[in-house]
Amino acid sequence: MLNRYYQAMLDKSPDDLADLYAMDAVHEFPFTSPGFPPRYEGREAVRAGYRAAWRASPVHVQEVRRIAAYETGDPEVIIAEHVVVGTLPTRRTSFTVPGLLVLHIHSGLITRARDYMDSLSVVSARE
Repeated sequence: MLNRYYQAMLDKSPDDLADLYAMDAVHEFPFTSPGFPPRYEGREAVRAGYRAAWRASPVHVQEVRRIAAYETGDPEVIIAEHVVVGTLPTRRTSFTVPGLLVLHIHSGLITRARDYMDSLSVVSARE
């Protein structure tokens, strides 16, 4: 699941990402960036939200470094720590953004995602 999730991010493929979600899944961003919603409700909202965000973003993701995946007491919960490495060609700068995902998975699909990323790093890279 994590490999497919990270590959969708690398490819900036909203369809590949959304296909990992259950129809009624919720994707939450506890630390939001300006202009970014705090949550998507439903697979199609994930698809539309990421499509819009990735189309509007000049960011080029070069790598998602998987730092660690943690087991929990619940076999349907995955916690994954990662670092996104990318470039902002318009400013000729590179950046790293640490993040943490808490994924709830049922029957092979994400039912809930809590996506913690360092939004200040994202904002700083754009300035």
